[in-house]
Amino acid sequence: MLTVNKKERKSIRSAYGKALVEVGKENKNVVVLDSDLAGSTQTKLFAAEFPERFFDCGIAEADMTTTAIGLSTTGKIPFLSSFAVFATGRNYDQVRNGACYAGFNIKVVGTHGGITVCEDGATHQSLEDVSLMRGLPGMQVLVPCDCAEMNAAVKYAAKHYGPVYIRVPRTNVPDVFEEGHEFDLTKAVVLKEGKDVTIITNGETTAEVVEASEILAKNGIDAEIIHMPMVKPLDAQTIVKSAQKTKYVVTVENHSVIGGVGSAICEVLSEKFPVPVHRLGVQDTFGQTGDFDNLMKYYRLNSDELAEDITKLMEQK
Repeated sequence: MLTVNKKERKSIRSAYGKALVEVGKENKNVVVLDSDLAGSTQTKLFAAEFPERFFDCGIAEADMTTTAIGLSTTGKIPFLSSFAVFATGRNYDQVRNGACYAGFNIKVVGTHGGITVCEDGATHQSLEDVSLMRGLPGMQVLVPCDCAEMNAAVKYAAKHYGPVYIRVPRTNVPDVFEEGHEFDLTKAVVLKEGKDVTIITNGETTAEVVEASEILAKNGIDAEIIHMPMVKPLDAQTIVKSAQKTKYVVTVENHSVIGGVGSAICEVLSEKFPVPVHRLGVQDTFGQTGDFDNLMKYYRLNSDELAEDITKLMEQK
């Protein structure tokens, strides 16, 4: 049976910083920009290795984005980092009109996504960043679930020509994939096959869903688990194939249920294979201050609450 060890967690932000160093060594055109948050975003690792290719733009995200666009016109591959709430919200106009409209080759990385920014509170807990970015023409959106997949996401973004958004949580995460796993981020990953319900998730909640599936199994529910790292463009084929088997889909995300992966799944299935879909996530509200365990429990995104809610849904089905 698929399992994760949630007691052994690693810094996915550190994995992001290390991956930047790796791609920086492979390609001298990779440059990194930050908005006075290099310690928090872990771009400091790139800055230490390549100080001449690192630009601290200060607390000026819009300027950082337009600077990145300018660098991209010279053949550079800019990764620009800030907290997700600022990387997608404060400079939305620059990303939309400056980068996506013209198709410039920039990589926007939003760290501290979701409610698990914890004590920083509602103003810093971005629950709409995936929605904002996936609505932009030409933008690809990635939400990796562990450190190995984060490394793969950075390498993918560096090679892909065009705008990419990568979401990074603040908290440490357990390993989901085994060492040596070969990543294809354009495809959804069926982590566990099942026949009763399809559960689709990504990011931090992937590990919670895996653990919840063990509880569901004890309740007699055989869940199929799909990890969806790329929210846009979406792997519709894998989604439809699973929905045809189980006839019922539940989505789970550390994001608003409006506009995120749940909405994306509903859009696909309503057109290609209509089945009931229930979206679990933050229900059209702002976050609040709290520690990780209490917030995950309050918003019912931890394994115990997910198992309880999915069991109830299956009973009502």
